[in-house]
Amino acid sequence: MKYDWLIGNNIMWATTEEEKIGVVICSFRGCVSHGLTLEIGETVQILEKCEGWYRGFTTKKPTVKGIFPTNYVYLKRAVVTNRGQYETVVPLEDPVVAEVTSTLQDWAVLWKQLYVQKHKVDLFYKLCHVMNELIDLRRQLISGHLTQDQTCDVKRHITVRLDWGNEHLGLDLVPRKEFEMVDADQISVSDLYKMHLSSRHSVQQSTTQGDSLGHRHGEAFRIPVPHHLFMNLKSFTYNTIGEDTDILFSLYDLREGKHISEKFMVRLSKNGGPKNPEKMDRLCALFTDLSNKDMKRDLYIISQFIRTGRMLLNDSKKGPPHVQYRRPYGCAVLAMSDVLQTISEMKEEKDFVLKVYTCNNENEWCQIHENIIRKSSTKYTAPSTNYGLVISLQLLRGEIEQVQKDNPMVFNRGVAITRKVGFPDVIMPGDIRNDLYLTLERGDFERGGKSVQKNIEVTMYVLYADGEVLKDCISLGTGEVCITEYRSFVLYHNNSPRWSEILKLPIPIDRFRDSHLRFEFRHCSTKDKGEKKLFGFAFTPLMREDGTTLTDESHELYVYKCDDNTTFSNHALYLGLPCCKDDFNGCPNIPSSVIFQRSIKETLWISTQLSSTKLTQNVDLLALLKWKAHTDHVMDILGRLRHVNGEEIVKFLQDILDTLFSILDDNTEKYGPLVFQSLVFIINLLRDSKYYHFRPVMDTYIQKHFAGALAYKELIRCLKCYMDRSAEVVRQDHIQDAMKAPQPAHGPPAGSLSCSQAWASASPRPASLSAALLNSFPAIFDELLQMFTVQEVAEFVRGTLGSMASTIHIGQSMDVVKLQSISHTVDSRLFFFPESRRILLPVVLHHIHLHLRQQKELLICSGILSRIFSIIKTSSLECSVLEDVEMMVESLLDILLQTLLSIMSKSQSQEAGCPQCTAEITGEYVSCLLSLLRQMSNIHFQQILENFQSREELKEFLLRIFCVFRNLMKLSIFPRDWNVMRLLTSNIIVTTTQHLSPALHKNFTDSDFDFKVWNSYFSLSVLYINQPSLQLENLSSAKRKKVLDKYGDMRVMMAYELFSMWQSLGENKIHFIPGMIGPFLGVTLVPQEEVRNIMIPIFHDMMDWEQRKNGNFKQVEAELIDKLDSLVSEGKGDENYRELFSLLTQLFGPYPSLLEKIEQETWRETGISFVTSVTRLMERLLDYRDCMKGDETENKKIGCTVNLLNFYKSEINKEEMYIRYIHKLCDMHLQAENYSEAAFTLLLYCELLQWEERPLREFLHYPTQSEWHRKEGLCRKVIHYFNKGKCWEYGIPLCRELGFQYELLYDYQSLSWIRKMEAAFYDNIIEQQRLEPEFFRVGFYGRKFPFFLRNKEFVCRGHDYERLEAFQQRMLGEFPQAIAMQHPNLPEEAILQCDAQYLQIYAVNPIPESLDVLQLDRVPDRIKSFYRVNNVRRFRYDRPFHKGPKDHENEFKSLWIERTTLTLTHPLPGISRWFEVETRDLVEVSPLENAISVLENKNHELRTLISQYQHKRLPGNINLLSMCLNGVIDAAVNGGIARYQEAFFDMEYIASHPDDSEKITQLKDLMEEQVHILGVGLAVHEKLVHPEMRPLHKKLTDQFQMLRSSLCHGLAGLDKLSSACLGASTPRGLFTAHTPMSSESIKLIHRHSEMGNLLILTDGLLVEHPEDVYHIQPSPSSSSLRSTHSAPSQMINPTGSRVGSPSLLDKYKHNREMLMLLPSQRDHAMYPNIIGNGQPTNLQRALFHQVIGPCKPCSDPNLSVAEKVLTAPSSWSLDSGTRETLPFLSTHVGNVMAPPVPPRNLPPVTPAPYTCIAHQYSIRPGWQ
Repeated sequence: MKYDWLIGNNIMWATTEEEKIGVVICSFRGCVSHGLTLEIGETVQILEKCEGWYRGFTTKKPTVKGIFPTNYVYLKRAVVTNRGQYETVVPLEDPVVAEVTSTLQDWAVLWKQLYVQKHKVDLFYKLCHVMNELIDLRRQLISGHLTQDQTCDVKRHITVRLDWGNEHLGLDLVPRKEFEMVDADQISVSDLYKMHLSSRHSVQQSTTQGDSLGHRHGEAFRIPVPHHLFMNLKSFTYNTIGEDTDILFSLYDLREGKHISEKFMVRLSKNGGPKNPEKMDRLCALFTDLSNKDMKRDLYIISQFIRTGRMLLNDSKKGPPHVQYRRPYGCAVLAMSDVLQTISEMKEEKDFVLKVYTCNNENEWCQIHENIIRKSSTKYTAPSTNYGLVISLQLLRGEIEQVQKDNPMVFNRGVAITRKVGFPDVIMPGDIRNDLYLTLERGDFERGGKSVQKNIEVTMYVLYADGEVLKDCISLGTGEVCITEYRSFVLYHNNSPRWSEILKLPIPIDRFRDSHLRFEFRHCSTKDKGEKKLFGFAFTPLMREDGTTLTDESHELYVYKCDDNTTFSNHALYLGLPCCKDDFNGCPNIPSSVIFQRSIKETLWISTQLSSTKLTQNVDLLALLKWKAHTDHVMDILGRLRHVNGEEIVKFLQDILDTLFSILDDNTEKYGPLVFQSLVFIINLLRDSKYYHFRPVMDTYIQKHFAGALAYKELIRCLKCYMDRSAEVVRQDHIQDAMKAPQPAHGPPAGSLSCSQAWASASPRPASLSAALLNSFPAIFDELLQMFTVQEVAEFVRGTLGSMASTIHIGQSMDVVKLQSISHTVDSRLFFFPESRRILLPVVLHHIHLHLRQQKELLICSGILSRIFSIIKTSSLECSVLEDVEMMVESLLDILLQTLLSIMSKSQSQEAGCPQCTAEITGEYVSCLLSLLRQMSNIHFQQILENFQSREELKEFLLRIFCVFRNLMKLSIFPRDWNVMRLLTSNIIVTTTQHLSPALHKNFTDSDFDFKVWNSYFSLSVLYINQPSLQLENLSSAKRKKVLDKYGDMRVMMAYELFSMWQSLGENKIHFIPGMIGPFLGVTLVPQEEVRNIMIPIFHDMMDWEQRKNGNFKQVEAELIDKLDSLVSEGKGDENYRELFSLLTQLFGPYPSLLEKIEQETWRETGISFVTSVTRLMERLLDYRDCMKGDETENKKIGCTVNLLNFYKSEINKEEMYIRYIHKLCDMHLQAENYSEAAFTLLLYCELLQWEERPLREFLHYPTQSEWHRKEGLCRKVIHYFNKGKCWEYGIPLCRELGFQYELLYDYQSLSWIRKMEAAFYDNIIEQQRLEPEFFRVGFYGRKFPFFLRNKEFVCRGHDYERLEAFQQRMLGEFPQAIAMQHPNLPEEAILQCDAQYLQIYAVNPIPESLDVLQLDRVPDRIKSFYRVNNVRRFRYDRPFHKGPKDHENEFKSLWIERTTLTLTHPLPGISRWFEVETRDLVEVSPLENAISVLENKNHELRTLISQYQHKRLPGNINLLSMCLNGVIDAAVNGGIARYQEAFFDMEYIASHPDDSEKITQLKDLMEEQVHILGVGLAVHEKLVHPEMRPLHKKLTDQFQMLRSSLCHGLAGLDKLSSACLGASTPRGLFTAHTPMSSESIKLIHRHSEMGNLLILTDGLLVEHPEDVYHIQPSPSSSSLRSTHSAPSQMINPTGSRVGSPSLLDKYKHNREMLMLLPSQRDHAMYPNIIGNGQPTNLQRALFHQVIGPCKPCSDPNLSVAEKVLTAPSSWSLDSGTRETLPFLSTHVGNVMAPPVPPRNLPPVTPAPYTCIAHQYSIRPGWQ
């Protein structure tokens, strides 16, 4: 409405001029007409404004435009280009802020994936922390309240975090310059390469890399960066001292055994807090100027504890409380090696706890820290607790001024600067120090007539010449003020104390000369008065008579006697005395009447070290500065200057220079050469990095403080003199030194120029001197430019460089020097001028070319070239550089290509010594080549192509450049995360290829066709398009947009170029068929639609040309399939590709232009058929690839492989691919431990081979061998796998086949081995136990399943012990998104077509094929068990339902069974654990048939169980037999088979079902048989039953009598009823007409017993169709012979239904306790008829022959505990494809894989007589 109102009131919308872009600060729901919905944080681009409203769009959805309020948007400054409809708006903001914004957006998606998908929780939380830090830093940067230094610091922190995150997330490395991303268009490729290289090593280096313009002259030195250790004392919890304590911290070098730093002192009160309350939380120090060498030392932080109080801590009598002594207490140590890595990585302080150890013997106090470090535990006492000293450490880097700026909070805490003892590695010119470090080492004193040793305290003063005590000139440590009087700590009762206490004496320089130190020695008495008695003193002056200070060494001082009455008011009384031995030698005649007498046996040792920039200890230097006092020795003084330490020289640099020039002015002729040598020595000294900062001092001196033409003339004369004598002098060290320092030593520029010109014209010149001159030559360029024009200086330099030897045989060292001189020339400011560069470039390129041709000094040459390209790129932004580029192309392009090819070949052949160096050189030269190609224009390409004299030269050039480009992509010169570099490289390659393509087409087509060049071009194009860095689909949307905006899709550019060149080939296309099919196919697999549309027609072209030539396109077809398989297996291609490839089908139909090329209709049909087949192959390949590359289970991988293997065999008939996948499948089976399936799989290959001697080539892992030997090896391997899989029956035929071959060859050794193997297999079959597996039917419904599973059903062979529940869980685990269907009905069409996954799983029963084996009497059950569950192709499951009205009193009357039989494509087991269902047949079983089946199965189960127990002699565990008998007898008495009598023996039923008479008779016979079997079972049970279970047995016998009586009554009535009802219609009575019964007749035998008379019914029952036993399955649920519910509407597990008689009594429903030990059963053959000659047969023998072994466990929910076992690992297989054309999977079953019964004639079975097994029971013969 608002928008309409604005329009309706004719309010005009105005185009915005400044308000172009903004950020949404409040969400807007767009609730007005034409409103634009906005979310907070979105960026909007504004087009128009009107009355408080803007009109525009969000950058995320630029096509959706609308209006929004102005106050909802925060405006940002922007740069607008191309104003109007297609204007571009770029926000004007800090590049670092923009980078943070875009990076955080990219990270956000990946950050969530860390937690959701990759489960990298640790990195998830770390990245979260870093992202929060970046947001905070970005906020600070945007605020605009930071200073310039703070801004730089924030940007540095940002870039460090950005690089850290990008590295850990696998993102691209960002090249930066001064914290900002560089624009690749603004710098050379060489500079970009160096920035990447630098960023990879260090973030700090990346900020400065590339900014080399500041070093345009002189040599660049790498200044060592000092380290600073910040330490903060947080607490001292060791509070048992109870006195004031001084803690002294220092850094100690264990190897050198000395302290390398001053001491930091902390004074604590007796309460543990600082003595000065103002220092609370400010007890910190900074140990400065630690070099890299120092950090590698064996450093320790030493903290010594000196208490101030009583002499003895725990003895109040030892000294009065008012007398205070400094006494040693303890020490703590922290190894820097333990904490250095931690504090180096952290950006904040890290806390550490130090234990305080006390010394056991004060005499060893000076060594306590070393004893603690070396863990000499007997010399110190460890604390009783872990409490101690808590300090925090932080390592800082950089110059101290910068560190102070970067860490203001540290220095605001009053940190104590604690310096190194001595000078740091880098001495700054303004660093003024005058510190004398004194170590009070030790003393030796006499006892003085005392019975105990003294307690000696040393007092030290610093006194001036007039006796004044200098105030505040003694420092015990930083952190505390200086003191005037020093008192040492006291060692109890020790006449030879060792203090080793270091003091610093910061004495003013003006007082230092006449000052001295006095040491007073006092004995501290511990008596009541606590007196300190003076007994001696020592002294030493600080400077000697010659003006030098005390030397840095140990000094032994004399001790003079004195007492308390002695006063030192007249210090002259002792200053005249010798202070030490050296002093004594200087004044031997000392009068004996002096006041102070020396104590001969007492001495004091001290050591000193001077760190002063004003005082020197060097006599030679002092003599030079005072040369006028020794004019006679000037020559000697100048000669000794070269031996003075460099530290001393730089401290007095200006004074020394003034002195030298004053000497030169005094006598030029006499002193000139020596002064010249001294100046050269000093200048070369300043070249050392340690004194690099003093070079400005020298420059300033020359420019401001020195002037004198006479001095210049003399220096030039000296230089010329050296040059003239250079050829005559043997040792030229001093001459070389002179050559190294031309600028200061040779005078002004004019003098330098004349000198250099003379040198250039002189000949011959020694190589060493030439090297010295060349090294120093570029240093004078800037001075020359001050007096001459650029062209003049350039001509002079060119002449000098041109005078160098143009060969490279002048020695390697000279080569290096020459190239270094050229490098310095290129780096100089002179080379930046275009006019001078045109003069210098030819000579520079000439020398570079010579070295590249000989492959010498490649690294130096690459550095020079990189610098040249960098300068040219910079200049190209301001002026034209066409001439420079032209010179470089002519001189370098070809030699660069040759050099790169040589380097790459060496790296591939591993000839290079150092792979890292080779990679570095390769990267350098690649960047140089790319820089050159990038600078080349079309004019340059035309010129170079026209300059070739012949086709061969052009051909070689094209081959070289194509080869280099291919190697760039194949060898991965640049790391994966250098995406900026890789994209720029790709852009340069495609641009260069576009320039070279016309030359290829023009010179190498038609009659001049050259296959090699064209093939190289096509190979390059294919590699280019397939580059990983160009696959934009893998990038984020923002990153993809950036690449497309900058470069476009370079794959499309190259694809168009490739297509154009292919079309230009004409008839020559046939040369690339089929060679280029694979590479072109790889291009079409790139997921870019336009590339595919360009490339697909090429395949039509190939087929068309081969059709023309050969009449078919078999080569194209074969090659295409092979390459498609390998490429898709590598992970290429996608679903869209399959659809796109099918467009080839359309090429033969809808497009007349293409059809015109086809001459025969068969060509079209063949092509369509081929493309269809390839499309189907793609479906399988894509499924295979997805399974292989994903986290799929082995089962899916096996299924995919079977699917693909069948396709290659049946549809494409590619034998080699088929064999490859056979081995892949075999390996998967072995990995899953499916050994039988692995054997079947490998047997497929074995069957393709014949027993012939035909040679076979090397293939896969097989060597070159004959076909016979390969087949033999395969057979042995298959036999081995069958053995491991316990499928010995399948291995026996192979053993026989191998044995036959060995027998033919008379290889009896192998024959013996294979026969033994066969025999072992027979033994295993008989002896070893094998479990019968369960089988499960699985349906996969829904479009979300893979292609090879989708809407198909399979039967799977379960693992050992695996039941239905476990199998269901396994399948749901492998398909977590699937929904389990709860019914067995076939799914509806909606489920089949839905985008979901549905699983339908239930158990099925196998229908064995080998019925003959199962019917043989004497075959052991372990053999029969194998044939029941192996080589099975048909399976069955039942579903109960009620047909017609349901009889609620007896539901068995209407209970029908729906029986489904599934037929598989291949029998199980096979090459897979599962196969697809081929057909399904459904039949309905009537209630009567179901009852017959139930009774048959139950009788068989009872026989099997009884046979297992009848041979036991002693009572044992017969619970299973008891439960089974109880379940049948009890169920029968309480309803059981009586329900069958009611249902089917009823007159009404018989009358209404006249056709069922035989079935009713069969049912009656089965009931009789069951009674008979129960009688036998009770007999066995009575023999084995435990006495405690006798009541149960009695109950069973009683119930059995009831069962027998009711059954006899019912059957007798039935016989009469049937006679009356059926009459003549029935051929015989139901009871008497049964053939087996009539042959034996029915005998009722009554035997007396305690239980009464038992009637045992027996019958010689025969089965007319034995196979029906296996085809008829029991009815589920209520149809069983035990108490279970009827569930007609649910899916019933058929295996759990064959265990009892039917009964519906509630008390027996789900009676788990009664069923725990009941075995489930499988179909078995009936007992055979055993007929004697009128005598009863032996029941025991009969049962013995029918031993069936353990019954198969089932998946019934009422299974026993013993049957509920663990399932095996998941493994399942599939099969799909055309089943009619798979003879190779079916023939092996009949030929080899279905082993017959061993081919030996068995003797006829002779029934053995048997006797009664129980005296209480009568058993008639012939029962079965």
